[in-house]
Amino acid sequence: MKRLERIDGAKYERNYVYNFHYHLIWVTKYRKAVFTNEALVAEMEDILRSLAQKGDIEIEEMQVMPEHIHLLISFKPKYAASSVVKYLKGHSAKLFFQGHPEIKDSKFWGGHLWSHSYYMSTLGNMSKEVVEKYIRNQNTK
Repeated sequence: MKRLERIDGAKYERNYVYNFHYHLIWVTKYRKAVFTNEALVAEMEDILRSLAQKGDIEIEEMQVMPEHIHLLISFKPKYAASSVVKYLKGHSAKLFFQGHPEIKDSKFWGGHLWSHSYYMSTLGNMSKEVVEKYIRNQNTK
């Protein structure tokens, strides 16, 4: 039996192969600027890295802005994207507020660090057009 060629950039697990990445953005509640100095930015980065490691999520890129977060992440297909978002947002807020009750009390009287909404898009190393052409040409050999 001929062994299939490995796909560049793909991650190989026992029962599946995947290569997808998510661009994830979420904002603070009321778009309040929270991460306004290097120490607070570094703390949120550390919190997110720790959560990602525990949650089997790979952070490929991250930017903590004063009132929002940008992440490029990848995770196994067995996890639902919405569950990953809920995990990262919920746990990061809890951990951040544990260390900064004064920020919670002064800016977020409702107890929520993050807005309920988020933006997420998928991307891979092939464009939509490349995949469409590949699929169209499957039966033309």
